Amino acid sequence: MKNMIVTILLCILTHSAWAIELADAKAQGLVGEANSGYIAAVKQPVSADVKALVNEVNTKRKALFQRAANKTGISTSQVSDRSYELAVERTARGHYYQNKAGDWVKK
Repeated sequence: MKNMIVTILLCILTHSAWAIELADAKAQGLVGEANSGYIAAVKQPVSADVKALVNEVNTKRKALFQRAANKTGISTSQVSDRSYELAVERTARGHYYQNKAGDWVKK
């Protein structure tokens, strides 16, 4: 029983070592800056690691957008629109972003 608990804990602790990082996912062309202000998968099918990364990043962004909206008195939609514009400007050469029409563009 102890060994099983230790094994489970080790799996949980080392899972982050297996999970893909945002910079790596962008460099590999797996995710990009979506026109919503969030990130999204560029290529299908989407692996579990990429899905988890997208969910994690977007959850954090949503909270940031909400805080910024509360602080400035504008809507979260306006905050996410501005975030998208800034993200496109900052997108590195060779990485993807989604244009206003929803098409993926490699910068």
